[in-house]
Amino acid sequence: MAKEMTLVGSGLLSICIAATALAGGGVALQPKAGDPLLGLTKGQTALFWAGREAYATPFGPETGLGPVMNKSNCQSCHSNPVGGWGSISVTRFGIDNKGEFSPLEELGGSLLQSLAVSDTCREIVPPEATVVASRLTNSSMAFGLIEAIPDAAIAAGEDPLDADGDGISGRVHWVLPLESSPTSPLRAGRFGWKSQVATVLSFSGDATRNEMGITNALIPTETAPNGDMALLGMCDTVADPEDHADAEGFTFLDRVTHFQRYLAQPPQTPRSGMSGELVFNAIGCNACHVAQWTTGSTGGLESAIAGKTIRPYSDFLVHDMGLLADGVQEGDANEQEFRTPTLWNLRTRDPMLHNGLASGGEFADRVAIAINAHGPFGEGAASAAAFAKLGTLQRQQLIAFLDSLGRDEFDFDGNRFIDTTDLKTLAQCRIQGSTNPDDPCAIGDINQDNLVDIADMQGFLLAAQREGLDVTGDCDGDGTVDFVEIFNGAPDLDLDGVPDNCAPACPADLTNDGAVNGADLATMLNNWGTAVADLNGDGTTGGADLAMLLGSWGPC
Repeated sequence: MAKEMTLVGSGLLSICIAATALAGGGVALQPKAGDPLLGLTKGQTALFWAGREAYATPFGPETGLGPVMNKSNCQSCHSNPVGGWGSISVTRFGIDNKGEFSPLEELGGSLLQSLAVSDTCREIVPPEATVVASRLTNSSMAFGLIEAIPDAAIAAGEDPLDADGDGISGRVHWVLPLESSPTSPLRAGRFGWKSQVATVLSFSGDATRNEMGITNALIPTETAPNGDMALLGMCDTVADPEDHADAEGFTFLDRVTHFQRYLAQPPQTPRSGMSGELVFNAIGCNACHVAQWTTGSTGGLESAIAGKTIRPYSDFLVHDMGLLADGVQEGDANEQEFRTPTLWNLRTRDPMLHNGLASGGEFADRVAIAINAHGPFGEGAASAAAFAKLGTLQRQQLIAFLDSLGRDEFDFDGNRFIDTTDLKTLAQCRIQGSTNPDDPCAIGDINQDNLVDIADMQGFLLAAQREGLDVTGDCDGDGTVDFVEIFNGAPDLDLDGVPDNCAPACPADLTNDGAVNGADLATMLNNWGTAVADLNGDGTTGGADLAMLLGSWGPC
């Protein structure tokens, strides 16, 4: 075993460790939410990171921002993680004309751009509007994987007339991508609150113009403030389109599409599932929140995207949501309909629901509010009613399962960072012995063999190094890294990642600069008579300690 530990401590960790590296048993770490897909080529990875930078870079008026907009960059809204959910809301408005929704396009609707390059150009909700709705920033994460779900697969799940009588009548929102010709086939929508967008490129083009006011190849014309073309002429000083190719030939639209396309699916830990998913299915949530899909494998898809099994928990159809409806029509999605939102990475979402109704407090509280809001009318009403009747244990199991959607492996305390606190828990789980998917220790059982052992510890080292921790320390020089020593039972009460019982290799190196020299002598003399520089363990710094220091003079 010691030889195996040595390999863990030196050979494996001497290379550049990424999320693609294998842990115990040949199991790869799941990427963190916001990380790139596993299996990207070097070139695709470079495109991801360049797109990530563009996603966070603000535009200014001199580069085309506005004249009306909601934010100056993508990351301001899609922040949790970058490319994902957000807490920023936008306003939609229109008029209800005898049961028919009009977006008041002639007055700048249905999207209100809340910011402007000057007060003169600012939009308002026109007094004619009788429908005003607020929507939180939405995201699907792993856009490229979702786009790669075949249209036919999504369409196979629709039941617009509820032919099976289960109360669920979801349907496809068929849309024409912005990049397609008018005669091209419609695609199954899958992005946006109303499934009004079918492709990553369309999503990027729409948001670039409508949220930031940057005209581009897909939408080359500006939004006039509240539809006032004269005001647009005064407020817009940059020629359209405002999105231009960079030195490498890529536009901003290209860059942010690369980033979103190559986002990985968020983790689900434990990946084998939990008992709470059975409760989730039993109360009917899976009728709309379909767990698993397989991406297509034709059409020149990248190998990192093609033929992958993903678990987004959505059917991508639009449904009648009863009292949760916002009264706004988009395309063929009517005032009552919303797309089933994806649930992966749910544990990080605060607020929840399109209107932010489930906000703050504990995760369990937000989930309860969100589920209860599906009733008493609409297609989610039966599930909301069944949730209300759950016993304490079943409710706890359901919440625990939903909390697994987005949890990083080894993140026992749920703070989204792998550290020595998690190492302490992992060591306790080793002592515990057998585990199961509902046991908290399953968070550290990366190969899902119902044991936390050295194979899982290898995964922990990879996860910790991915966080930027130095996991190569070997305080006693025995060839087994300190983290492994702690996993095997060495005490680390101060959680510094160094065993408390480890004698320093060079105790007289008081300044920790790798040598015993004048700096250490000065430290000892300055602390004479105290315990600060006590080397012989008698509780005070004196002549015996000075003799030990001088006897150790030189490099450690």
